[in-house]
Amino acid sequence: MTTVEHPSPRSGLSDPELYINRELSWLEFNQRVLHLAQDPDIPLLERCKFMAIFSSNLDEFFMVRVAAVQDAQASGRPSSTPDALPREDVLQGIGLRVQELVRRQGAIWRRELQPLLADAGIRIAAFDRLSEHERVAIEERFEREVYPVLTPLAVGPGLPFPYISGLSLNLGLTVRDPIENEVRFARIKVPPRLPRFLAAGDVLVPLESVIEHHVDRLFPGMEVVDTVQFRVTRDADYAISDESDDLLGAVEAQIRRRRFGHVVRLEVADDAPADLVRQLSDSLGVRQQDVYRVPLPLDFTGLWQLASKDRPDLRDEPWDAPREPWLTSDGDPIDIFAAIRRGDLLVHHPYDDFEASVERFVEQAVADPSVLAIKQTMYRTSGDSPIVPALIRAAEQGKQTVCLVEVQARFDEENNSQWARKLERSGVHVVYGLAGLKTHAKLAMVIRREGDRVRRYVHIGTGNYNPTTARIYTDLGLFTCREDVAEDVANLFNYITGFARQPAYEQVLVAPTYLREGLVGEIDRVAEAHRQGTPGRIAIKCNAMLDGEVIRALFRASQAGVPIQMIVRSIAGLRPGVPGVSETIELRSIVGRYLEHARIFAFTSGGETRAWIGSADMMVRNLDKRVELVTPVDDPALLAELMEIIEIQLADTVLAWQLRSDGTWFRVQPEPGAEPLDSQLELMKRADARARGDHGPGSASGAIVVA
Repeated sequence: MTTVEHPSPRSGLSDPELYINRELSWLEFNQRVLHLAQDPDIPLLERCKFMAIFSSNLDEFFMVRVAAVQDAQASGRPSSTPDALPREDVLQGIGLRVQELVRRQGAIWRRELQPLLADAGIRIAAFDRLSEHERVAIEERFEREVYPVLTPLAVGPGLPFPYISGLSLNLGLTVRDPIENEVRFARIKVPPRLPRFLAAGDVLVPLESVIEHHVDRLFPGMEVVDTVQFRVTRDADYAISDESDDLLGAVEAQIRRRRFGHVVRLEVADDAPADLVRQLSDSLGVRQQDVYRVPLPLDFTGLWQLASKDRPDLRDEPWDAPREPWLTSDGDPIDIFAAIRRGDLLVHHPYDDFEASVERFVEQAVADPSVLAIKQTMYRTSGDSPIVPALIRAAEQGKQTVCLVEVQARFDEENNSQWARKLERSGVHVVYGLAGLKTHAKLAMVIRREGDRVRRYVHIGTGNYNPTTARIYTDLGLFTCREDVAEDVANLFNYITGFARQPAYEQVLVAPTYLREGLVGEIDRVAEAHRQGTPGRIAIKCNAMLDGEVIRALFRASQAGVPIQMIVRSIAGLRPGVPGVSETIELRSIVGRYLEHARIFAFTSGGETRAWIGSADMMVRNLDKRVELVTPVDDPALLAELMEIIEIQLADTVLAWQLRSDGTWFRVQPEPGAEPLDSQLELMKRADARARGDHGPGSASGAIVVA
């Protein structure tokens, strides 16, 4: 274990030694994802899925985060992060840790997954490991399906080095003319629209291996001297001017430019010839420290093809969220507006049915003749989402329909732009977000005429209006028709769609104006009361804890003696357990079957708990550069629900990791003689029990509760 010299409390709470670098912390999160690929208790194809997720995560990390650090280093901008780590040290740390992780990934594949797959009847082999019969089958497929698609591109006089698209898999070759003795470099792109693995009976052969074996077919009369498999990652980040008059057009222009971003990483096979690697790096303008020699296969995202195989015996047992008894009446969907009028409702996905709650909320609003207007934010959604067609039907019926489509949602820009234009053509009032701010808040509002009054119904969530991710992300949502909350949400919609300064809000906390101030105020309130003899506690669940001001407030609370427990999925930028600074802080991470995405902020003082849920993480980008909203959850029954979720996850001894003060993580283990507790499995069991009508003690965790 690395020994860390902890600063004295007198050195100040801004001492960089108290903080952990954002990029290096994220890599440790991805290490926890990779650990799932190594876990023998996880079904085999699910382990392959986590291998693919690890690689996909790493790709995005380089495209966005590493690119940003490289740009900042090149521009000479001083570090502004709490850890104050020089950028050259950050990049060096990234390089060393990534090389270590990808070597480990390769070893997991070769020593564990590949042999286990073979034992299960899924053999993966390079072309030169095939039997004669298998070779014939693959060669036939090559001639029929692959060869016609391939395009060799040589480099020479009048033939410049070709453009290499980001994340594409390629073969680089040196080819000699035996007559002229002239040597040229050539490149072949592995066709991305072909399957990554070609089948020959029961064996799967990587496509790049098949192409590499047949390169002579592409250079008749020439001698192939050397080959190298390589892959590049390009800068995919961009910035939109605050002065842009056409936000959608500006985003679409940046999407087109993104494919030509500079190369931030060059991956080559670990046995690649040095002269070929040097030629590639020189031609692509890549520094040697940005060249990564990695074990084959280069691109483990191709394992998605394996993970989707129809082998139920090698996958997690399917689980669909059961419908609560209250969600149906004699087999028909309930009147969700009537249910909300009886009291606030809390949903916890995927343990509660997204279709029967959130989708039902929107679709009933469309079908209800008493509904006058529907307003909704859209950050990310799926291609098969019923919500977008529902909004279109609402507009066609003459209902005032407003949808804020965040066209700057990273890597969903193109998809969201298409949805926005489709909605607009259908008569929906489309707002494209705010220049300089991403709208990340998850909000839906329905305005309904009821007798001689108009009532507003609101859904406030932690996750996207996306039925696909609602099955694999854990998220919370609150349904309410409380006037004070509804008025706040209406004011936020008016701020986003109109021309005004942010108003003061009665109940909700909104970024970028009030959220940080509100949460820091709650932390300080609990700390001061605890200091005066009123016991307090702080419990936070979020995706990232990085904001310096929030962390310093937590340090002050810890110095006051307040027990602080945090469940942070990915980036944790503080050191817990530092004497005199953070010794009462415990920080855990849950990584499992479902991606933990819910945010809960709970503050207890003198036996009274105040809690909020919403869209924001504790990062500068969320608190200063996004429109976020968190809402109080006041009803005692719903508060109990939130706290039970936290307590179950704090008790997890299967999926939980804990952060040490030196920045390392360890896997939480059950006490001797205690039964292991998987918090996600426990919440699934409780959801099933509720659907059966078993409401015994503690059985309501994660339920939709009618207050």
